[in-house]
Amino acid sequence: MQKLNFPQYTFRFKNSENKVAIFDAVRKKFILLTPEEWVRQHVVQFLLTEKKYPKQHINVEKIIKINGLIKRYDVVVYQPDGKILLLVECKAPGVTISQNTFDQIARYNMTLNAAYMMVTNGLNHYFCQMDHEQERYQFLPDLPEYKPAP
Repeated sequence: MQKLNFPQYTFRFKNSENKVAIFDAVRKKFILLTPEEWVRQHVVQFLLTEKKYPKQHINVEKIIKINGLIKRYDVVVYQPDGKILLLVECKAPGVTISQNTFDQIARYNMTLNAAYMMVTNGLNHYFCQMDHEQERYQFLPDLPEYKPAP
């Protein structure tokens, strides 16, 4: 798989019927290794290792309903009170991050109300903080580290 713009992480792999699977520490199972899954697994490790988000607060690939349509988000990090801290949209490294990508995550966030958003294709990362009152996002140089509530 392609080298991504993340620190080096160690992953578990297995071969099954001539296909490679990667172990997802959050879902606790092997997932077919696609270019997008490669990015998603790096994001999970980045959140766990670099940003110190607790594994029990992370959800990966869950279904949500948006305007009556069934969609699936990539990664969500919950706060202890159940509110969503972070919404992440992952694309394969060959997919250019465009305005359509930001429109997609903004539509998801209208339902989820995350405080922060991250968009990545593994090579380019964009971090935003939501201003829900003004209904816009502000770009950030990085995501904040996890801070437990006092």
